[in-house]
Amino acid sequence: MEQKKLNQTQLHKNFNTGKFDIGASRLKQFLWYFTEVFFFRSQLMPISVILVFLLRIFGAKIGKEVRIKPGIHIKYPWKLTVGDYSWLADCYIENLDWVRIESNCCISQRAVLITGNHNYKSSNFDLMTAPIILEAGAWIGAAAKVCPGVRLGSHSVLTMGSIATTDLDAYGIYQGNPASKVNVRKIS
Repeated sequence: MEQKKLNQTQLHKNFNTGKFDIGASRLKQFLWYFTEVFFFRSQLMPISVILVFLLRIFGAKIGKEVRIKPGIHIKYPWKLTVGDYSWLADCYIENLDWVRIESNCCISQRAVLITGNHNYKSSNFDLMTAPIILEAGAWIGAAAKVCPGVRLGSHSVLTMGSIATTDLDAYGIYQGNPASKVNVRKIS
């Protein structure tokens, strides 16, 4: 019996990060790692004002009256901007690139924002990053996911468990995988 040969491409573990810049010294990265583990992810610090203070120390630009809930993961606070009166629950922000959250936004429980991915067409598995932008009043529902390079238009809604792979129109309500527009948000 003749054995079939499969065309297999080996992915290299030393992928190319291109022009990727973490944006902080190794000491700052080290200190952030332990700060995040002990104060943010452990949920031992339930006081939002202290969490906001710590994020600012590490370079995050945070507006007034921002609420940060315990259990949140933020990869690099120095690549995060949050506008006034926004709420961030115990979400997961993997911001290899910038994440800009404008005013009056809400990121619900277990939501995921990912700014980086790998080029599956390259045997080097090269890193690719793109920023995520939430315009004023945008709302990411519980367990929803936002892919690299996506912009959520003003007051748009990504419903629970949905996945945004492309930009969302202002005031659009999006649902599904990939998320598609199902309605228009009317605020009274």
